[in-house]
Amino acid sequence: MRSVPILLLSFIVVGAPLARAADEGAAAPPFDAQLFDGQRFSLASQQGKVVVLNFWATWCAPCRAEMPALDAFYRKHRGEGLEIVAVSMDTPKDEATAREIMKEFAMPAAFARDASFRGYGRVWRLPLTFVVDRAGVLRKEGWYADPGLDAALLEATVTPLLKMP
Repeated sequence: MRSVPILLLSFIVVGAPLARAADEGAAAPPFDAQLFDGQRFSLASQQGKVVVLNFWATWCAPCRAEMPALDAFYRKHRGEGLEIVAVSMDTPKDEATAREIMKEFAMPAAFARDASFRGYGRVWRLPLTFVVDRAGVLRKEGWYADPGLDAALLEATVTPLLKMP
């Protein structure tokens, strides 16, 4: 039997940033998106509001399960300075399905491909949620609630931020 040499190549890119999110307690990274309705959303323009960014997909059963709680929380607290953006990680072939699902919810939505969120790290596990307080500080980084977000958890975690000046 003849042996075949194997060549392994390794590349190191000097100065390339790793896909790591900001730390809780630090300034939230920039987030900008074009929403489903065509409007622009920018975290920078939301100073003074509590912002929840929820990453989801149509094929993700846990994502779909927590959407009603997120929407009910949004409807209840949006007058108190709450913004929630549902960021769909779906591919273009699922765009129609994502838009249809979001019709029943009041919270705005955007496709990840129409958003800039590099500073939030690699979004690979869904659903994934980030919470930013009124001062622009990241309070929940990569929040993955098991078995999922519900009204009680949102009230316990986000409502105190709404009460802060």
